[in-house]
Amino acid sequence: MKSAVIIALSLTVSAPALAANRLPTDVAPILYDINVTPDAATMTFSGAETVAITVKKPVRTITLNAANLVVKSAALDGKPVKFKLNEADQQLVLTLPAAAKVGRHSVSLQWTGTINQSAAGLFAIDYTNADGSKARMLATQFEAPDARRFAPMWDEPAFKARFRLKATAPKGQLAFSNMPSAGITTKADGSQLYSFAETPVMSSYLLYLGMGDLERKTVMSGKTEISVITRRGVVDQGDYALAEAKRLLPYYNDYFGQPYPLPKLDMIAGPGSSQFFGAMENWGAIFYFENELLFDKKRTTESGRQRIYTVVAHEMAHQWFGDLVTMAWWDDLWLNEGFASWMENKSSIDLNPAWKPEAVAIAGEREGAMGIDATAATHPIVRHVETVDQIGEAFDGITYAKGQAVIGMLESTLGADVFRDGIRRYMAKHKYGNTVTSQLWTELSAASGTDVAAIADDFTRQGGVPLVTLTGARCVGGTTTATLAQGRFGLDAPSKLPQTWHVPLVAATLGGGETRTVVTGPSTTVSVKGCGTLVLNQGKGSYTRVMYDDAGHAAIVKDYARMQLTDRLGTLGDDYALAGGGYQDLSRYFALESQVDAQSDPIEWATIADDLAGLTGLYGDTPLEAPMRARVSTILAPEFKRVGFEAKPGEPVTVTNLRESLVGILGANGDTAVAAKARTYVAALATDPTAIPTAIRTPILGTYARNATPAEWDQLLALTKAETNPVTKNRYVNLLGAAQDDATAVKALDLLKADTFSNPQKAGLLRAIAGRHPDMAFDWAVANRELVNSFIEQSSEAGYVVGLGGGSNDPAMPGKIQAYADKYLAASSRGGAKRTIAIIAVRKAKADRLRPAVTTWLGM
Repeated sequence: MKSAVIIALSLTVSAPALAANRLPTDVAPILYDINVTPDAATMTFSGAETVAITVKKPVRTITLNAANLVVKSAALDGKPVKFKLNEADQQLVLTLPAAAKVGRHSVSLQWTGTINQSAAGLFAIDYTNADGSKARMLATQFEAPDARRFAPMWDEPAFKARFRLKATAPKGQLAFSNMPSAGITTKADGSQLYSFAETPVMSSYLLYLGMGDLERKTVMSGKTEISVITRRGVVDQGDYALAEAKRLLPYYNDYFGQPYPLPKLDMIAGPGSSQFFGAMENWGAIFYFENELLFDKKRTTESGRQRIYTVVAHEMAHQWFGDLVTMAWWDDLWLNEGFASWMENKSSIDLNPAWKPEAVAIAGEREGAMGIDATAATHPIVRHVETVDQIGEAFDGITYAKGQAVIGMLESTLGADVFRDGIRRYMAKHKYGNTVTSQLWTELSAASGTDVAAIADDFTRQGGVPLVTLTGARCVGGTTTATLAQGRFGLDAPSKLPQTWHVPLVAATLGGGETRTVVTGPSTTVSVKGCGTLVLNQGKGSYTRVMYDDAGHAAIVKDYARMQLTDRLGTLGDDYALAGGGYQDLSRYFALESQVDAQSDPIEWATIADDLAGLTGLYGDTPLEAPMRARVSTILAPEFKRVGFEAKPGEPVTVTNLRESLVGILGANGDTAVAAKARTYVAALATDPTAIPTAIRTPILGTYARNATPAEWDQLLALTKAETNPVTKNRYVNLLGAAQDDATAVKALDLLKADTFSNPQKAGLLRAIAGRHPDMAFDWAVANRELVNSFIEQSSEAGYVVGLGGGSNDPAMPGKIQAYADKYLAASSRGGAKRTIAIIAVRKAKADRLRPAVTTWLGM
């Protein structure tokens, strides 16, 4: 699963926390034969199934999962049995008249269920066609514990089975699932019964069904048919994703050493949105929301195009890591998500080198992972999961981004070829099965002859970020000898508690040699050929912060331009973070930043722009905000003058992306020229919906919305109501919540009580309002809790409201969040509240620590 916003998953907040209540293992499914008939008009469906099971020891009860279903009948081997649905535990218990004997049996069930408005189980996506007609698409979303909302199942990843699915679709509609249709029967009323081919053994959360008035376009990659499925009229916007999927499939077949085993791979575009995910790796039927899959040449920016590749690469990687080989339980979710995140970047390095993805990951995902990992809200990558709430909380930046960084560290340490050989061994040994993390270490160790667990366990079984410090270096006889100390980097007191790692590290001298070492214990000595400037963690392959002594840092500043791009970006990141944590003065970062000039890489400028924007954000609504915005604009203006508003033919994609960043940040700062340009472009939308140049469409719209007057906000509302393109409409709805003006934010809140927008759109709008008005949004959500719970996804309830207050600088906000959690959330559902409170505390501490240096920098 790939998501732009990763939040906590929970049950309804008014109910007690649901214990995971692992199912008994004495009964297991072999083959499901499921037949469902949805009624999209009434938002209900009926279902029947026969499940071939194996009984491993005599049992009087059979327990499986079911939720929000009305079970009508149950039978074992054709004979009716008593049953009871326990809603609190989401379990269906069949009570047998006599013990079932060891061996193969069949369970038959009939039920009815509800088609949801949010993405859980079988759900509907409502949209408007280009001709103004209304349409409804049906889709399923089962990860993590929602297959049980579609049919009674053994809904745990280790209960792998085969599936035969049948579904009735209205006349003329397309239906699709994991496997191709094996036959279509037309019924007397004109509806069509689709019978899909039997799947390989797989986990229940990977089953998929979709249907609607849709189009399908295909290409072949070897023997595999790859397709995009979209609403009518936009299927050609899937061409880019199809082309990239066709490149990726042979790449992954080779890398994993196992050919993709299904005959087809559908990529389905849903014209909606979710608070929890952007795409889902259903085997052979990957579901995406439209903005993550369709490339609209008139509306999608370059960064949006790259995002489509990234998400496609991520979900396709899951077809092996997650689908072919699946974690045994959610403790090891990172085996799915961390590896898919790493493979999206690995494939891009090999297939899209012009994007410089290895450098982008250093400035992006690495910093994002360390940012949360260095707070009290961290947790181990491999985490113990007991409740359904905790399953959802595992879908976070630690699992994805830190997992990605740690895997990259292991590849860097073992070597790319050896690491790949270990992955191939793992895939071959465990295909169609379930694993835990230690089984991956076993195969990597066998391929490399190295005890991988000795390093990897330190990074996966404890939270936190190591810190390697240069305490002294001297060069004698052409060899530099350096002393390295190990500590822990943290942004708050809990994250600074002592901890140790085995930290693999490359130390190098510029113009000299390099040495690979593992930093262990409090002190490690390393020798490197050459007497040039010493660079620690060269290439930034290791997951660690690095801090230099005064002489070492002065040398880094002097030779900044001679370092490779990844080292320049990684050192900027380290210096900025070390100042925020109180380890060194911010002046070190400013000294490094001053070395970035007109000849520097656009990714460096984008990184500095983001850093300075973040620094400005620490002082919102304080006397430092205005001078900070002015100083940042002064620094960025010359670079923006070089790149300009208009994209130039043949320019590097890194320049195109930098333009997006600069327009967005300068626009947020209230730059008069950018704001005026935004008003001109948006005014033209009234007669030309593609008036804004594609390269700057997103930041121009953001600039307009942020600086909108009440009258301009009304114009944006009119545009939003008139828009029929689902992706554009969702974007406009979110923009309605971006205004800085308090009165305008109140008008946006009023929209949440009307029927103007869909439930997912309302959830996005409220979150957007919280971006600039966190106190207002949080207070409104608490006062209107029942209304909010009616339009957010059930899977988001524990983290959504508490997250709205995360941007607040009000000293009272942490107490308000805690009070809300204590009153409305079960103890096991308060992870999101804890994380939000920790982030608020870290932001305040950083602002206090950096204020003297920022004041000096501003000349105040």
